[in-house]
Amino acid sequence: MNIEDARLFCLSMQGATEDFPFDETTLVFRVEGKIFACVDLMNTSWFCVKCDPERAIELREAYEHIAPAWHWNKKYWNQLDIEHLSDELVCDCIAHSYDEVLKKLPKKVRVKYGR
Repeated sequence: MNIEDARLFCLSMQGATEDFPFDETTLVFRVEGKIFACVDLMNTSWFCVKCDPERAIELREAYEHIAPAWHWNKKYWNQLDIEHLSDELVCDCIAHSYDEVLKKLPKKVRVKYGR
């Protein structure tokens, strides 16, 4: 998968937005103002996503191209080398990250998303 495909998949999620809150090269994707994915446009092969802590460990052990995210809480964030993982796995990880963020939102907000 390339960065543009990953970007379009993130933006296809209901309510997803993108912005550059940290600097001019760090693109983040949000839902309801909460970050669910991030990529440094200077190194687009690494795409950071939030993950359930147990699943994060399982993914890191199963795939050499999934590692703890460099500048994020390593318990909850993985970085995916999207150029070396299947499109299906990358999309699954992005969708899981989006769901992880949604499930932490108040119930009245989650209802908008069918959760």
